[in-house]
Amino acid sequence: MKTDAIDAEHLSTLLRLDAFTAVTVPDELTEAARDLVRAREDCRSDLMRARHRLSKLLLRHGIVYSGGQAWVGAHDAWLRRQRFDSPLVQVAFDESYDSVVTITARRDRLDERITAMAVNSQYTDVVRWLGCLRGISTLTGFGLAVGIGDWIRFTGNSIGSFVGLVPSENSSGQSRSLGPITKTGNGHARRLLVEAAWHHQHRYVPGKTIRDRWDLASPAARARGDLGNRRLNHRWDQFKKRQKKPTIANTAIARELAGWCWSLAVLEE
Repeated sequence: MKTDAIDAEHLSTLLRLDAFTAVTVPDELTEAARDLVRAREDCRSDLMRARHRLSKLLLRHGIVYSGGQAWVGAHDAWLRRQRFDSPLVQVAFDESYDSVVTITARRDRLDERITAMAVNSQYTDVVRWLGCLRGISTLTGFGLAVGIGDWIRFTGNSIGSFVGLVPSENSSGQSRSLGPITKTGNGHARRLLVEAAWHHQHRYVPGKTIRDRWDLASPAARARGDLGNRRLNHRWDQFKKRQKKPTIANTAIARELAGWCWSLAVLEE
């Protein structure tokens, strides 16, 4: 049966009752910025896989790095000194190492382009305001700014639902059961918030990095960011006292962090 007329009448009724939820259509610049962020995210994933392949190649031959942090200057110099008796293995190692170097250079180029756009674009103010919170660097702030887009359409409570950081629910009658987070919406923004939330578990002492970011923001944003940092660190301390599982605690912190980001993004000067 054709239902075009019935569907049209139903849609007109919903429109008359204002039952539709308005959405924001990104402009051309926003969509282009999102493509740039997606390219950087893909590059990050490629680099992680390339590093894993190289490290596992070395591990198969019993070679383990023990000189400190990996993938920094000292580790890179150690990698360049590696030599193998088998020419075939040497070729495999050289190709894997070259892949890591090439992807790292590509990532650095994307970082430079994103940083330049974050400094001088329509997202500059939001990026600087978000940077008042711990764990949100220029790259993270820019990713959240272009990923969320129009922050005004949300509230401090609904922003967590948009990025999929609220618990799923399975209720029936008087029974109410909460499950894992929904993981709906913008997955990239969710990952950025989860990674940033880990920074709030340590004792909060404003250092040079956060103070340099504060210098770029307004006094209201600095005060709001400082309040958010103290609140999130206090929440982490509460979870630790309750011996909450770190991953579960961090997800809760990330959900609240999303609310603090929203409050900064819609801040009126």
